[in-house]
Formats: sequence, C-alpha cells, structure tokens
Amino acid sequence: MSRDVGQLWSVLVKSQDIFLLLKLASLAHREAVVSRLGDAVGPAAWQDWLPDEDGDPDVERSLYDSGFVNDESTSKEYGVRALAQSTGISKTQVGLALQRCYDVGLAKPDRLTGVPRANNKALLEFVVYGLRYVFPAKPGEVTRGIATGLGAPVLEGKLMTAGDLVPVWPDPLGNTKGVAVEPLYKTVTRAVRRDSRLYALLALADAIRLGQPRERNLAGEVLAQMLRDER
Repeated sequence: MSRDVGQLWSVLVKSQDIFLLLKLASLAHREAVVSRLGDAVGPAAWQDWLPDEDGDPDVERSLYDSGFVNDESTSKEYGVRALAQSTGISKTQVGLALQRCYDVGLAKPDRLTGVPRANNKALLEFVVYGLRYVFPAKPGEVTRGIATGLGAPVLEGKLMTAGDLVPVWPDPLGNTKGVAVEPLYKTVTRAVRRDSRLYALLALADAIRLGQPRERNLAGEVLAQMLRDER
C-alpha cells in the first residue's frame, strides 16, 4: 500500500475504528473462552501500569464472571453504550465507526445474534499492510507511560536489545520510561487498563506501525495467532 492510497483510506476509516475493531476481537475471545471453559478462566496478565484509583479493579474479572452467560447479556456487551463505556469513544462515534467498518468490510453483524463482529481476516490484512501508511506513528520525547510495540509484555524479550528506550503511550500511571508514541486514539490508555488482551492487540499494532521489516513480521505473526484464537 502506498502513502497516497493510505491517505485515501484515511478518509474511509478513522483511527478509532481500528481501536474499536480490536476491542470487538477481544470481546469475542472472552466470549469464546467462557463458552468453552466457563467463568473460572481469568484474563491474560499483560500489564504495564499502576492501579487506577478511579477505575474498577474488578472490571476484567467481572466480564468473565457475569458477562456472556446468555444471548441477552452477550448482546448488551456489544451494544453501543457498552462499547462506548469500555473504549471511551462516544456513543455517536461508536455508531459511526461501526457503520464505516461495515461499509468497507472490516466488520459485519453476527448471523445469529446481530452483534457486531470484527472481520478478523480483513482486519489482520489492514493492520499488517496498511496501518503504518494510514495512521503512521513517530517516536517523540522521553516520558513515562505504558509500554507499547516491542516494549510491551506481549513481545517481551523478542528483538529488543538491552539499553533501548521502548515506545510508550504517555500516561501518569505507566510503569515504563521510554519514547512517547501517540496511541491510535486518545482514550487507549484507560481502555487497556480495563482489558489486558486489548492492550496486547494494540501493542502489536503499534509494533507494526513503528517497526522495521523483521519487527513487523514478528508482530504480524503474533497478531495473526491471537486473532485466530478469537474465533
């Protein structure tokens, strides 16, 4: 994908759309895990932040305990209001984002329940081949924040060399000092503190936005596996 084509795509798709699609993928994984194994299974332990005094420390666990137990509760988790609360994107923008994603084939309604589903194959192709052109990222100043890209826990120990400053999303609750990178959307850091799998998916997307070919290939392989797991 060329940069000119990337600019055209940026008219059709907004950065919050990709953020929302990755949230839908994370929700689908939770739903599948609960369906297969029950509510005794907790979320992945990817984390790079301090406890949020204003947040709900049990929000991830509660999604496993009480969500996705029947069709009605499942639909609520995918409703515009719930998606707005879990991502920080306004309800109006969630609705517009879903429509854009439907229009370009990045999402589709579930055939049985009607809830929005990310088209994982198309999403993976877009992130791997187009994301860095449509929503490029450039490292900024040194700051404290939440590690992303190759510095995130999902890619811990892979390709990074000792002494490198890792990319971070600036955030006062972050545990890592590194080079600032603007996230795909302004509410990403709060949303990932409520969903560690979403954190991993967004960090992998950033590794593709920021990385060299070898790094992009690694992140793409891990992302492909995670998106396959959500089915």
